Amino acid sequence: MPSVRQIARRIRSVENTAKITKAMSMIAASKLRRTQDAATRGRSYADNMAQMVSNVMSQIDDESGSQSLAEEREINNIGLIVITPDRGLTGGLNSNILRATGDFIGGQSVPVKIVACGKKGRDYSRRSDIEIIDELLGIGDRPSSAETQPVSVAMMNAFENGDVDSVFVSYAKFVNTTSQRPVIDQLVPVVPVDLEVSNSAGYIFEPDANEVLSQLLPRYFQTVVHQAILEANASEQSARMVAMNQATDNANAMVDDLTLVMNKLRQETITKELLDIVGGVSAVES
Repeated sequence: MPSVRQIARRIRSVENTAKITKAMSMIAASKLRRTQDAATRGRSYADNMAQMVSNVMSQIDDESGSQSLAEEREINNIGLIVITPDRGLTGGLNSNILRATGDFIGGQSVPVKIVACGKKGRDYSRRSDIEIIDELLGIGDRPSSAETQPVSVAMMNAFENGDVDSVFVSYAKFVNTTSQRPVIDQLVPVVPVDLEVSNSAGYIFEPDANEVLSQLLPRYFQTVVHQAILEANASEQSARMVAMNQATDNANAMVDDLTLVMNKLRQETITKELLDIVGGVSAVES
């Protein structure tokens, strides 16, 4: 059995760990509000952009030309944008995203090529021997559209060059503070969303609808990717805050258990010394 000094040293070590995890939880909580607001504000913009694209595409007939990002062709290669955190300490968030990504890749009958946004996705692709088209690391928790643009540009170039024939994005969608859902959405070919009659709109195009759509589709692609990164950032901070809170609670519980063991051991030691003293006194008197 360890001595009282060893247990006391272990208690100090666990208390220091609890201080670190508590600080990390507070930092994640301070970042969570900002990333959550960015993700929720961006949803309206992305949804309106999707409705606009659907409205424009519904007013273009087949004879007026085709757009490269809306072109459907034989699938020989699939492009996948994998958005993950750069660091761990996020509970089961990373494993959930990578598990969903692995299930998606395993269900395909053609090769999958990756654009990795985050170290965890990059490392997973290397371990799984998956071809990496491009990677973007250290994007931070407050990315601008200009900072996330290289991710979408790399995949759009791969699609237009024929390296991939369809594009998907894998990320963690922020639901609430305690829930983050792994999502895999199709980006290309762009599929218009089903619009209700009240949401449909008529446009007058200048110079023509195809010219407008050729500018709109790349912007839509970049908007969806940027929104996915914002969702992933909010999911990362919420998962880290919850994980560090749980780690702090576990550390405090361990301190309580170790303190109880140390007090019992100290009491046994004192009782034994008292018995030795009483026994020695009795021996002298007899």
